[in-house]
Amino acid sequence: MSCQANRPGAGNAITFPVLQTFVNRFPVLLPLVLLAYSTARAQTPPQEPPLPLHSFRPGEVWPDDHGTAINAHGGGILVYKGVYYWFGEHKIEGPRGNRAMVGVHAYSSTDLYNWKDEGIALPVSEDWTSEIGRGCIMERPKVIYNARTGKFVKWFHLELRGQGYHAARAGVAVADRPAGPYQYAGSFRLNPGVWPVDPGDPPSLAAGKPQAAQGDSNARLIADMPAGQMSRDMTLFVDDDGTAYQIAASEDNLALHITRLTPDYLKADTRYVRVFPGGYNEAPTLFKRAGRYYMITSGCTGWGPNAARSAMADSIWGPWTALGNPCAGTPEQVSKTFGGQATYVLPVPGKPDAFIFMADIWRPRNPIDGRYVWLPIEWHEGRPILRWRDEWDLGAFGGH
Repeated sequence: MSCQANRPGAGNAITFPVLQTFVNRFPVLLPLVLLAYSTARAQTPPQEPPLPLHSFRPGEVWPDDHGTAINAHGGGILVYKGVYYWFGEHKIEGPRGNRAMVGVHAYSSTDLYNWKDEGIALPVSEDWTSEIGRGCIMERPKVIYNARTGKFVKWFHLELRGQGYHAARAGVAVADRPAGPYQYAGSFRLNPGVWPVDPGDPPSLAAGKPQAAQGDSNARLIADMPAGQMSRDMTLFVDDDGTAYQIAASEDNLALHITRLTPDYLKADTRYVRVFPGGYNEAPTLFKRAGRYYMITSGCTGWGPNAARSAMADSIWGPWTALGNPCAGTPEQVSKTFGGQATYVLPVPGKPDAFIFMADIWRPRNPIDGRYVWLPIEWHEGRPILRWRDEWDLGAFGGH
């Protein structure tokens, strides 16, 4: 179902060719037809904009400024000049919605509760030879701003049409404005012919040196070395010094790879590290608190929810220490991450120590009906904690 079908006034359209045929056959009825149509229009009350929201309600339908459900799945947030931009996968009804039939949707907000529809920031191509042709898979889009180039750079997980999940490529698009339009710049596997560095090695060391043996989990890494490493579920992170990183599920989801990007944020910079080889992680998020790096990820159970995982490191290069499941609550909530899967962690500007965990409730039989779970991150002895809340607002972080 397209968003336009739910927009105000969309149901008032007349199919003019049909009306013209009717009038040609029965011209004497034209005045009555026009009168009936005018009366119906007059009796149709104008659709009021939705009432402003003042809180988050995890798992409920979240309307945009038109009253249409927000359609930005697997998304992330860009903050630019005091405005939040939410980018996500635009889904349609039915199983076909698990593929990219429309593109990447964008929304903007100044308060995180109320979102303006900015339209499709990166549409699929109507050219069937294009890598992003309709029917491909475009997942987990994330956008970062490059202060050096003045460009907005979008990365996403791309699978080529008709190839299932075998391509495992990173797609990149660029724009001059935060909401787009974004121009597709191409896709690639990461770090072909380059060995990962050892966890904890400083940037000047270990370049080109194979990482310490990790048993059978090395097989996929070695097999993908010529063409480059897989890039599936992914996110982006920009550190305090402006260096950007891509974090992705790689090696058939056997390991996470953290890859440093080039200064223009458009490509990999041939330095990367493996995190938890053999651990089967996906849906990575990465954020920084008090000089330490944290991740919240999930296990690999397809579209079905599973227990979240968390980890911490003093350096983005590791070593990374597993902290266990960050969820607290009932056994069902803890084992299934409140029914959702991580997609992004948003540091809230202007609120120290405030982080929002963003997750998706996937509904693969009808993807457009997927829901969003946003929860505040609490802290206990340096560990992130997630608790379910039926409703909450930014006051959870203190202040107003």
